[in-house]
Amino acid sequence: MADRHARRVEFRGVRHHFTVGGAAVPALDRVDLTIEPGEFVTLAGPSGCGKTTLLRLLAGFMPPSEGTVSVEGRAVRGPGEDRGIVFQQPTLFPWLSVRRNVELGPRLRGVPARERRAVADEFLRLVGLADFADHRPYELSGGMQQRCQIARVLANEPDLVLMDEPFGALDALTRERLQEELLEIWRATGRTILFITHSVDEAVFLGSRVLVMSPRPGRIVLDEPATLPVQDARRDPAYAALCEQVREAIQVPVTT
Repeated sequence: MADRHARRVEFRGVRHHFTVGGAAVPALDRVDLTIEPGEFVTLAGPSGCGKTTLLRLLAGFMPPSEGTVSVEGRAVRGPGEDRGIVFQQPTLFPWLSVRRNVELGPRLRGVPARERRAVADEFLRLVGLADFADHRPYELSGGMQQRCQIARVLANEPDLVLMDEPFGALDALTRERLQEELLEIWRATGRTILFITHSVDEAVFLGSRVLVMSPRPGRIVLDEPATLPVQDARRDPAYAALCEQVREAIQVPVTT
C-alpha cells in the first residue's frame, strides 16, 4: 500500500505546554509514537486532550516544548509541502472555480498549466466532483466543499495528509458517505494519514490503527490495529469490540 510518497513519522519524548496568564498549562506529556508509511492512523480522545496540538506539532505550526517530531528522520522545523492539512471547515477561495482551487498548489510549485489541469481533473474525479469543476465553491454543499478541499490537498502531492476533524460539521449521512470515500482514496493513493476525531465510530471505521489519548496532559493510552473487512465493516463483531475498547480507554482516568 505504501508508495514513494509515504514517510515514517516519529514523536520522541514530546511534551508541550501553553502559557496562559503567565502560567504553563500542559497539553502533551511523554508522547512516543511512530507512524509507519502508508498507515491510516486515527486519534480519538476527550475534548482538550491535546489531539489537535499533536497534529499541529507535526504540521510544523509550532515546535514542541520538549522532545522531537521527525519525518523520515528529519526534524520538523516548520510547515512544508510534504504535509497537507485538511481542516474541519473548508478553506477554499470563493472567487476561484473548483478546478482552480485544486490547481492552486501545483500552480504555486510552477507546474505547467496543461499538467496541473490534468492533475486537478484526476483528483476531482477521484473525489466525485468531475462534473462540478467549473462551479464556484459557494455553489457546492458542505460535503462537496470538503471533497474539494481533500482534492486540493492531494493534488499538491503531500507525503502526509493531516486531517483535523474534517467531517465534524457535516450531517450524519454525508459524514458516513465521505468516510467511505476517504477510505477509497486512501487505498488508491497509499498516503500516510493522521486523522483527528471525537467520534469513536469514525476512529474505528477509518483507521488501520486506532490511538486514544488521555485527558490533558495528553498521552497515548491505547494503540490498536484495526483489521476490519473492506465490506460491511460496521457489521463485523470485531468492529463492535474495538469500539467498546476505545470507549473504555477514553473514559478511564489516567494517574500520574
